[in-house]
Amino acid sequence: MKNIRNFCIIAHIDHGKSTLADRMLEMTGTVAQKDMENQVLDDMDLEKERGITIKSHAIQMNYKGYTLNLIDTPGHVDFSYEVSRSIAACEGALLVVDASQGVQAQTISNLYMALEHDLEIIPVMNKCDMDSAMPDMVEDEIIDLIGCKREEILRCSAKTGDGVEAILDAIVERIPAPVGDVDAPLQCLVFDSVFNSFRGIIAYFKIVNGTLRSGDRVRFVQTGKEYDADEIGVLKLDMQPTKELSAGTVGYIISGIKTSTEVKVGDTITHVARPCDKAIEGFQEAKPMVFAGVYPIEAEDYEDLRASLEKLQLNDASLTFTPESSVALGFGFRCGFLGLLHMEIIQERLDREFDMNVITTVPNVSYKVYTKDGGLKEVHNPAGMPDLTEIDHIEEPYIRASIITTSTFIGPIMTLCLDKRSELVKQEYISGNRMELLFDMPLGEIVIDFYDKLKSISKGYASFDWHMNGFRPSNLVKLDILLNGEQVDALSTLTHRDNAVDFGRRMCEKLKELLPRQQFDIAIQAAIGAKIIARETVKQVRKDVLAKCYGGDVSRKRKLLEKQKKGKKRMKQIGNVEVPQKAFLAVLKLD
Repeated sequence: MKNIRNFCIIAHIDHGKSTLADRMLEMTGTVAQKDMENQVLDDMDLEKERGITIKSHAIQMNYKGYTLNLIDTPGHVDFSYEVSRSIAACEGALLVVDASQGVQAQTISNLYMALEHDLEIIPVMNKCDMDSAMPDMVEDEIIDLIGCKREEILRCSAKTGDGVEAILDAIVERIPAPVGDVDAPLQCLVFDSVFNSFRGIIAYFKIVNGTLRSGDRVRFVQTGKEYDADEIGVLKLDMQPTKELSAGTVGYIISGIKTSTEVKVGDTITHVARPCDKAIEGFQEAKPMVFAGVYPIEAEDYEDLRASLEKLQLNDASLTFTPESSVALGFGFRCGFLGLLHMEIIQERLDREFDMNVITTVPNVSYKVYTKDGGLKEVHNPAGMPDLTEIDHIEEPYIRASIITTSTFIGPIMTLCLDKRSELVKQEYISGNRMELLFDMPLGEIVIDFYDKLKSISKGYASFDWHMNGFRPSNLVKLDILLNGEQVDALSTLTHRDNAVDFGRRMCEKLKELLPRQQFDIAIQAAIGAKIIARETVKQVRKDVLAKCYGGDVSRKRKLLEKQKKGKKRMKQIGNVEVPQKAFLAVLKLD
C-alpha cells in the first residue's frame, strides 16, 4: 500500500488538465506511442470537439515502482459534483493554473473543495512556453491563494512535455500513501459508473478498508441491493481483470447490474457476510439547478425518448427526469440539469448517440411557493404554479457568484450584474490589476444568457463561478403567451414583476417574426393572469378579391370585402396555429 498514490487534476476550464494527463500517460509508458492522440482520456467525440472534459476519467500508471491512480476531472462549474466525488477518492491533487491567464474563479472553488477533504495540494503552472505567459506574476497569485513557498510551484508545459517528469516525482514524494486496514471489513467508495451494453453497469471505486476478491457476494449500502462480483480489476487504458484488490487501490467491479438507479455515485460497497459498521460519509445526491421540458418532435417517439434518457442517466447520474405533458407539445419529460452547459450537452448527446430530435422549453429554476393556508410547494414548472389568489409569497434561489476579471472591465460587469437584480457583496484586488467581485444574485437571472453576455463584455477575460446561497422572498409573476386567446403552456415563464412587461413585449415581437402567416390574423399576447401587457398581430394572407372590379359603384367592392371578412372570421374560429421549433429556441436567445 505504501507504493500507491491516488491523485486528481483540478483546474479552471481550459487550463490544460487533459493535455497534462496525456503527457503523464506517455512518459509512464501507459499508452503506446501508436495509440497516442490528443485528450486520450476524453472518449466522447463531444469532449474532443469542444476541448472540454465532461466526465471524470480514471487510469492507472506505473512510475519508478510506484502505482499512480490518476482521476482527470471536468473544469466547468456545472460539473463540480463530479469533481467533489473524484476528490473524495484521492489523497492529493495537482492544482493546474494557466501561466497566461492566472488564477480564475473555478480554480479557487475547486481548491477549497480539495482543502475540505484534507488533500495534499501540488501547485503546477502550465503553458510556461507561451509568449503571453506571465510566470512570475501568476506565481505571486498562487502564493497568495494557497500560501505555499515559491520553490514548491512546479513550472511545466503540458504540450511540449517540459517539466512533466518533475511533476511525477513530486506526486511520489509529496502525496501521502493511502491509509486503510487490509483486514478490516470491506468499505469501497463508488466515485463513478459507466454503462456497457454487453456487461451492464460498471462501477468505479476506491477501496478504503478491506480486501475484495473476484466472486465475493457484495452489497451496495444505499440501495441495499446484493450482487456477485463477477469481475474486478484495475483501470489501465483498457480494463484489466485481477483476482483481488486491497485497501488503497482504485478499480472497477462488474456484477451484471441492469438499471442505473441501483448504482448511486458516492455509495459504499461492502461484503454481505462481513459488512462494515457505517457507510462512507460526505456524499449527497446530485441536485439539479436548472429545469426544462424535453419533448420529442414526433409524438410516437415518446417511448424512444424515455429509453434514451434512461441510457444517458446510466452514464450521467446527475440527470433527473419525470414525465409531463403539455397542450402545445404533447407528452415529454421535465428534466433537471446541473446548469446550462450540462443542458446543452444532454441535448447534443440525445441527438448524436440516440438520434433523437427534441424540443427544449425555456429553462427555469425551482421556486418555493408558500400558500395562504400555510402549505409549501416546490415548483419546477410554470404550469405547476398555484392560482394567484392562493399564493402568500414566493421564494427564489439565490447564489453567491464570484467573478474574477481585470480592472478594465469592472464598469460593464457591474452594470450587467446590477441589471440582473444582484447585490454587490465585496470587491477586492487579487494581484496587479485583477479583481474578484462577489455578488448575491438570483439563480433564475443567470439561466438564460448571463454567461454569454459576461464573456462578450469582458472580451473573454472574466471567469465566473457560483454556489447556492439559500432562498429569498421575491416578487415573481407567471407570464403567459396567448395565440388567438389560446395559452401556449410551453412558452410560459416565471419572471420578476419588474422585468415582466419588457420581457413580454420582446417575446411578442420575436414570435411575430417567427410565426408563419395564416389565412387569418393571429393575435400574439403576453399576459399576467387576466391582464394583457403586450400584443402583436401577424397579418393574414389575403387574396385580392377586388382584382375583377374595375370602376363601377363602391358598394360592389364593399360587398366583396364583407364576404371575405366573414370567411376570415369563420376560419379564425376553427383554425389553429402551429408554433415552429425555431420559436421555442428563439425565446432562449432573446436579447
